[in-house]
Amino acid sequence: MDFTIGGIRDIRSGSRRRGRTSECTAAAEFTGLRGWDVVPGARLSSGRCSCGRTGGDGGARCAEPGAHPLDLAPVIPAGATLDQVARAWERFPAATVMLPVGRAFDVLEVGVTAGRRALVRLERMGLPLGPVTATPDGRAQFLVAPGAAAGLPKLLYRTGWDGAALDLRALGEGDHITAPPSDRGGLGAVRWLRAPALDSAAGPPEARLLLGVLAYAAHRSRP
Repeated sequence: MDFTIGGIRDIRSGSRRRGRTSECTAAAEFTGLRGWDVVPGARLSSGRCSCGRTGGDGGARCAEPGAHPLDLAPVIPAGATLDQVARAWERFPAATVMLPVGRAFDVLEVGVTAGRRALVRLERMGLPLGPVTATPDGRAQFLVAPGAAAGLPKLLYRTGWDGAALDLRALGEGDHITAPPSDRGGLGAVRWLRAPALDSAAGPPEARLLLGVLAYAAHRSRP
C-alpha cells in the first residue's frame, strides 16, 4: 500500500469509487500513514447512542453518548491497509473514528480559545508541534508524546503551575479521542486546528515543550 501523498489521494478517490465513508478513509490514513491504532466508535442519532445502552430494564445507561468506542469493535492496528480498515467498517458502517490514547501519543487538553492562542504563540516561537484538534464542545486537544498524562503533576510543579487553577488536563492510557471528520456526541464534527502532516510520520513533541505556553493560555482564558 502506497502511503505517500499521491498514494493517499489514490486512497481517497478509490474510496469514493467504492462508496466507502469518509470515516473509513480517515481511519486508513491514520493506521497507514500516521502509525496510529483506530477503534470504531459510537454515534448519537435522534438522542440515542448507537451502543444501545438506554438504562431500561435495569441496564446501565450510556455514560458518554456518541463519544466512546463500540463494545464489540476491534482495535484496528497501526499499519492496517485500506482494505483491512474497510472490512472492519463493513461491520460497523455508521461508526465514528476514535483513537486510543497512551500508545502513539497522549493528549493535553484546554479550552478551544486558550488552545487557539497557545497554538499561535507556539508557532511563532518555532517549537515542535504535533496535530491539534478542536471538538464541538469547545476543547482543543494537543497530541504529545506518550507519558504526558502520568507526568503532568510533576511537570506542573517544575514549571510553577501546580498551585494555579487551570482548565488543563491530560489524557493517557485507557482514554480515547474522537478524530476528524467524525461527529462527537451529536454536537458536530471534530476539526483539525493543526492537521497531521501527510508526508511525515514523526512522533509528537514532548509535553514539557508545550506545557508552559498551554498553562499560561489556560490561565489567561479563565472566566
